[in-house]
Amino acid sequence: MKVHTTNYENTLIEVADDCPAAGGEIPPMKGDSKTVAGIQYEMISKNPYKFTSDDVLFNVFAERKDLTESELEDARKQFFSKGQACMRASPLTKRYGWGVHSDKDGKVALYACDSTEYKQLKEEMNTVKAMKSRR
Repeated sequence: MKVHTTNYENTLIEVADDCPAAGGEIPPMKGDSKTVAGIQYEMISKNPYKFTSDDVLFNVFAERKDLTESELEDARKQFFSKGQACMRASPLTKRYGWGVHSDKDGKVALYACDSTEYKQLKEEMNTVKAMKSRR
């Protein structure tokens, strides 16, 4: 079975050209449930450079599907047996003004698009744009 990955190395995913946020915004909750953006934000902002993009995306999937510990290994294999949308399609990069930096090991951290660090990373490394919300 082929295994797909969403990980980048030494790359900054820039915010989308049509992102409405002027800086990094914390994604709001939707009632009592966490949104995809909320889960991703919490996981990455509390643990910069601890998780890969694959870890983050699978964790969102697992949390939303309410998977048990025993189901995780098989579910992860199944999840990555098909191509998945990467962090370029994340609401963090498309809507909330966060750039996603992947280090040499593919571990990710968030940078607000109005921060000095973001601007510096943008000049120093490979960048890819987040996907636009509209065509």
